[in-house]
Amino acid sequence: MALDKELLDILVCPSCKGRVRLDEKRGGILCESCALLFPIKDDIPVMLVEEAQKIGD
Repeated sequence: MALDKELLDILVCPSCKGRVRLDEKRGGILCESCALLFPIKDDIPVMLVEEAQKIGD
């Protein structure tokens, strides 16, 4: 999964507008504040709350 660092720097969570980070282990973009994991499909982050998976550690 290769995402451009500049893209990652400008992405924010669509729910809380907080910072997100790449979570390679889970294979998506993670918002720790909301505990949402946004999928990456064909190297494109899908930043839709409806598509996100709620995570619980």
